[in-house]
Amino acid sequence: MIILWLQFILCSAVIVLCGTNLSKYGDIIAEKSGLGRAWIGLVLMASVTSLPELITGISSVAFADVPNIALGDIMGSCVFNLSIIALMDILHGSKPIFSKAEHGHILSAGFGVILIGIAAISILSNASIPSIRHIGIYTPAIILIYMIGVRSLFLFERKKIAEFVGEMAEAIQYEHVSTREAVTKYALNALIIVGAAAWLPFIGDRLAEETGLGRSFVGSIFIALTTSLPELAVSISALRIGAADMAIANLFGSNMFNIFILAVDDIFYTKGPILAHVSTNHAVTGFVAVLMTGVAIVSLEYRLEKKAFLRLGWDAIAILLAYIINVYLLYTLRGNGL
Repeated sequence: MIILWLQFILCSAVIVLCGTNLSKYGDIIAEKSGLGRAWIGLVLMASVTSLPELITGISSVAFADVPNIALGDIMGSCVFNLSIIALMDILHGSKPIFSKAEHGHILSAGFGVILIGIAAISILSNASIPSIRHIGIYTPAIILIYMIGVRSLFLFERKKIAEFVGEMAEAIQYEHVSTREAVTKYALNALIIVGAAAWLPFIGDRLAEETGLGRSFVGSIFIALTTSLPELAVSISALRIGAADMAIANLFGSNMFNIFILAVDDIFYTKGPILAHVSTNHAVTGFVAVLMTGVAIVSLEYRLEKKAFLRLGWDAIAILLAYIINVYLLYTLRGNGL
C-alpha cells in the first residue's frame, strides 16, 4: 500500500512540475502567433494539459481493461477543473475572477455543457446505446461537436484580434524568447507529462482493490485529481503572469477536450461501446459538471463586482459546494457500481 501511494505521489509531482512550465511557454506562443489567449487556452493549452487524461484513458481501455477508471478520470477531471475556478478566485485579488473575463469563454463553456450533457445522458442509456460495430453512436456526435466548437471559438477570436491588432503589437512581453525555444520547451514538458500518465491506470486499479473504494470512485476522485494537476499548475502560474483569460480558457477547453477523449477511448475499447460497460454512477459526476458550468456561464454574463466570503464570490462558493456534493454522492453510491 505504501509503495502504491508513493508511486501516486511521484506521478503527481512530475505532472505538477512540468505543468507549471506549460503556462509560461503557452503564453509566449499565444503572443508570438497572434492567435489570442482564449483560443490558445482552448486548443493548445487545454489539449496538452489534458494529455494525462488521454494517455490514462487509452491505457485503461486498451491495456489495463478498466473502463471505469478511464471514464471516472474523464468525468472527475471535468468537475475538478471547474473547482479550480474557486481557487483562482481566492488568488485573483479583490474582485471575482469572472468580473473582467472575456465573453468568448461563454462560447467554450456552452459547448462544454453540450458535450458533457451528451456523455451523461449516454451513460444513463447504458446497454441500450445504439452502436456502429463496437463504437457508440455518441462518439461521432462528440467528435463533430468538438470540431465545431474549436472552429467557432477560433473565428470569434480572429475577428476580435483583427479589431485590436495594433494594440496587441504594442503589448509584446517576450522579445527575449524565440518562438522555436518556446515550442521546444513546451513540447519537452508535454512529453514528460505523457510518460508519467502511463502509470496511472495500473496504480488506480490496484488502489481500488487495496482500499475497497471501487474503480468508479478511485477514477473520479484520485486519478482525476492527479491528471488534472497540470490544469491546476497552469491556472495558478497563468494568474501570476497576468494571463487570467488563458487560465479560464484552459479549464473550459480542457473539459471540451476531456469529452473528446471519451470518444477516443470508445474507439480503442473493442468490447463494445465503452459507456455500456461502465457504472451509471459516472452520470452523477457529469450532471454536476453541467451544473457547475451553468454557474460559470451565469457569472460570466452577470459579472459580480464584489466577493462575498473568505475572498470568494458567490459563484465560486456555489461551484465549490457542488464539487463537495459530488464527492459525497460518489462515496455514498460507491457500492452500486464498479
